[in-house]
Amino acid sequence: MIAPTQAVKTTPHRPTLFKSFFQGSFACSTACRDEGRRVDLVINSGHDMLLDKDYARLAEAQLLTARDGARWYLIEEKPGEYDWSTFLPMLHAAENQGLEIIWELAHFGWPSHLDIWQPAFVDSFAAFARAMAILMRNEGYTAPFFTPVNQISFWSWAGADVAWFNPGVSGRGHTLKQQLVRASIAAMRAIREELPAARFVLTDPLVYVAPVDDSAAAREEAERQHNAQFTAWDMLAGRCEPELGGEASLLDIIGLNYYPDNQWFSNGDPLDIDNTARRSLASLLEDVWQRYQRPLLLAETGAEGNARVAWLNGVVEQVTQAMDLGVQVEGISLFPAVDYPTWADARRSPGGLFGLPDANGNRTLYEPYALTIRSQQIRFRNGGRGAQET
Repeated sequence: MIAPTQAVKTTPHRPTLFKSFFQGSFACSTACRDEGRRVDLVINSGHDMLLDKDYARLAEAQLLTARDGARWYLIEEKPGEYDWSTFLPMLHAAENQGLEIIWELAHFGWPSHLDIWQPAFVDSFAAFARAMAILMRNEGYTAPFFTPVNQISFWSWAGADVAWFNPGVSGRGHTLKQQLVRASIAAMRAIREELPAARFVLTDPLVYVAPVDDSAAAREEAERQHNAQFTAWDMLAGRCEPELGGEASLLDIIGLNYYPDNQWFSNGDPLDIDNTARRSLASLLEDVWQRYQRPLLLAETGAEGNARVAWLNGVVEQVTQAMDLGVQVEGISLFPAVDYPTWADARRSPGGLFGLPDANGNRTLYEPYALTIRSQQIRFRNGGRGAQET
């Protein structure tokens, strides 16, 4: 007699990696538009002048982990010379407010004296990362979090496939992806030589691409587009193109950026939020977990205007489902923490917990969002997850 199949029980995941499960992300892109104009969102959002206040606002909302940027183009205006006057105030303000920061070292921008296509770019980025690690070590940090290059796949597409921003070319996306992977690998190795316990959050969009029809060609194209999201992580891990220098130990924390428009049809048409062809966020998270078996951070998520509350509630529900299946999700980071004029078209992005500052440096709290965040923090605490939330 054959014994009946027993259901495999999974242990729900309990996050412990970060200071808080619910987090905030500051807009810190420093990309140059095609007309050569640099758009520094730290400045445009007023964050550079309101560091203590902005970090205090997050601390008051109990978002004790945040993502923010060390702006390389300002720190290394002269080759090989590092001016930390724009970074140390950020570091000290975060310390004053008890915040843990995941520091981005290259968010779509780099110093103007470098050519991103040349080997010197990789060497210079590694040297900058090493200098950053030494500074952090001298400031008393032993295990800080870094994102070496933010969204390698998205940057490669936007900057070198569709010429949306720098380097502003077309048809060279894969070449740029290889170069950014080389730079990330060199930076991580340099940092680990100075800070062996440093951790890395490796970000890219989490997407789903559905076939536009039932034809074999459409299914094949959808699969190709869908699987492209994994290429940069596979390169970093040495699973593909090992000549770039990747290895499994470099693939640390997978950072996933997820928005309402992260699902589309293979012909480019959007998959509307209520379309039955969409896949659940929980299933997409489980796919990434099964593929890499690495901690996951929902590193950016959010919606604009009145959609913010419903979006967050839906995201938390889906993340909870994934964690109940044992998927190691370690946090949800809300983007943006404060509003900013978008880097794409200077339009205000009304998606933050706090608005743009007035003349006195005050930001308006979007109360429905704040109440939702608080209720979700309490729910996680009472539900046996997120015990670090208070």
